[in-house]
This record gives sequence, C-alpha cells and structure tokens, in this order.
Amino acid sequence: MTISINRSWATYSIIAASLASLMSVAGCAKKPEQQETTKQETTTLNIGFQKYGILPILKAKGELEKNLAAQGVNVKWVEFPAGPQLLEGLNVGSVVFGEAGEAPPIFAQAANPNLVYVANQPPAPTAEALIVQKDSPIQSIQDLKGKRVALNKGSNVHYLLLKLLEANNLSLNDIQPVYLPPSDARAAFEKGAVDAWVIWDPFFAAAEHQIHARVIATGEHLVSNHQFYLADRQFAESHPQVLTTLVTTLNQTTDWVKAHPDDAAKLLEKPTGLEFDVLKSSISRMGFGVQPISAKVATEQQYVADAFFAQKLIPKQLVIQDAVLKNDVK
Repeated sequence: MTISINRSWATYSIIAASLASLMSVAGCAKKPEQQETTKQETTTLNIGFQKYGILPILKAKGELEKNLAAQGVNVKWVEFPAGPQLLEGLNVGSVVFGEAGEAPPIFAQAANPNLVYVANQPPAPTAEALIVQKDSPIQSIQDLKGKRVALNKGSNVHYLLLKLLEANNLSLNDIQPVYLPPSDARAAFEKGAVDAWVIWDPFFAAAEHQIHARVIATGEHLVSNHQFYLADRQFAESHPQVLTTLVTTLNQTTDWVKAHPDDAAKLLEKPTGLEFDVLKSSISRMGFGVQPISAKVATEQQYVADAFFAQKLIPKQLVIQDAVLKNDVK
C-alpha cells in the first residue's frame, strides 16, 4: 500500500497533476505475486523539498533511505520552488512532509486544518535582512521614510519589516512597499527601481557577495526566523515511528552540516546554482538542530500569525497551538 496524503498551495495545473497522481497510486492494487511474497506493507514517504536547506542535503546524503528501509518505508522526493507551493502540495496530497519558513505555514493553517507543525530548527534571525545598494545614502531605518522597499508579500521578511518599522516608531504607511518575489525584487534592486530590499538567505547572501549590498539591519533581537518541518496530520498520527526516524535523521544532518559547512556548501552548489562562498555564508547563519515544537516556539509563531491577521493578510485569527502535533516526536 502506498501512502501519499498531503495538502498544498500549488497552481491549478500542479493541483490537477498531484490529484491525478494520487488517484493513480490509490487505485493500484498489488499484483498477485506481490500479495504472495510480500511479508510487510511498504509505505511511500513523499517528502517535499526546496533547492536550499537541510532537506536537499539529507536527500543528497541518502541517510534517510537507509534508516527507514528496516521499517518498510520507501522515500520519494518531490521538489517545489518555494514554501507556499510546497504546502499547497501538502494540502492536495502530493507530499506528506516538508520544510518551510515562518510565513507559509500560517497561510496554510488558515486554509488547511490538517496541517501540523512537527519540529523546528533553532532561531536564525541574522539569515534575513534589510539591505541597500553599497552606495545608497540610506544609513538607518529612519531613512526609509517615503522610500520604496521591496519584499515578498506575506513572507517571513514581511514580518521582519513590520518589526523593524515598529522598533523605529514607523509603519508601512511611512514607506512605499513594493511587493515582488525574490527574483523580480533582485532585478528591481539592481536597477535602482527600489531603494531597499528585505530578503532572506540564500538570496541575501547572494546579494552581499555578488553586488556588495550593504546591510541596514538583520532580524537579530527582533524576530526568530525559524524553519519549520510540517506534515499531514493523518500521516503524522498514523506513523509516529516513521516521523521519529525522520526527525532524528534531520537532527543528525544539521549536526553534520554544522561540523562540515564546506562539504554542505558543495552539496548545494549544483541544485541551487549558487557559488560556494554564497552558500557558505548562508549556512553559517542557519539554526542548527531539529527539535519538537516547544510552547515558546509556538508563542513566537503566534506573534507572526497575529501580525498577519492585523495586516489582513489572513482571513481569520489563528491559534498556532491547534496545529502543533500532539504526539511527542523525539
């Protein structure tokens, strides 16, 4: 039997393809010879990943496949361009597990009550920042008054910008927000079409190394910037041992990355298309370790959800704790 349950935020074509794939898997019965010879059911664990992060490193190392083989679990990796699309995949059932930053799970929870937070990496507040061109006259957050600031709407840096402005007695009304995805924002930033850019790694590190962007402020002392591991609730509750093995292996992988940053950067060069120095800078700002969601982390994520509700970015107020996996994953 192949389990492929999940939810997602993909385009209609991705949704249709995912559903078609899911239906074809669910509709396949074992061949007679398989029914006679198979001694245990085989579960397919569909994991959503992006080009950058711990999951592509885990994929490249192959440790998870080894660790789950004894449990009769096969691993299938499904690549997504970003966190929102990955969680849309979780929503429609093309994956049952994946990783995303702070913001995508909030939007996903608002649309999908079956999503659960499984674990998180420690805070990485310096992995996102507000940057300007190296020769920009802007020297402080106060200098942003009336200026055009690029950001990805509804992302972790949207929350960072809110906190940076608040800490300097400003609001979004004091600047000109320009909502652009990272690739378009980079182009606008380089052309001078925007005055500042709020962005996360590895795009942040790429701007530092490639065009010598200057940092006005990072998220330090203002935001947590966690990476979260999320799952389909039914899968998580039905396969606690698989989830425990997955989280344990992820934690071991972050330990390896911390101890071998050069090797980790080399593993990510091909999938990301980024230079070694860019990746090494990004990796140095990661939070290392994977741990169950604590009450403190849930509270910090609640602050982000409340801020997005206040900005009318989500249609209803959320209770983050409702989406935290109740089973202890250690």
